Amino acid sequence: MPTLRILTNVQVPAEVRAGLLKRASGAVAELLGKPESYVMVILEDGRDLIFAGTAAPAAYLELKSLSLPELKTAHYSRVLCDLLNESLGIPAERVYIEFAAPPRHLFGWNGGTF
Repeated sequence: MPTLRILTNVQVPAEVRAGLLKRASGAVAELLGKPESYVMVILEDGRDLIFAGTAAPAAYLELKSLSLPELKTAHYSRVLCDLLNESLGIPAERVYIEFAAPPRHLFGWNGGTF
């Protein structure tokens, strides 16, 4: 159930969109050691977003996964920031990432919970 939500003020061109989603999906699967078939990536581009008083390219990410290892979040942050910088030109200092490890009974799938 790993889920990555990318919210950004950058308008992602159609020709970049599919590649970014695929790269993000693969990165999350690799980082968490989970099959990519379980990974969901949500891209919300062109949003009204201001950070540090400016509307320069910025992003807010949420990475949720059952049993998310807290000791690895700094590494995850670096990998995800690098991905956004390479794909969208968003510098790491203009990205916030929220990491969450919901309890199994609070994450639903397939008509039940994990």
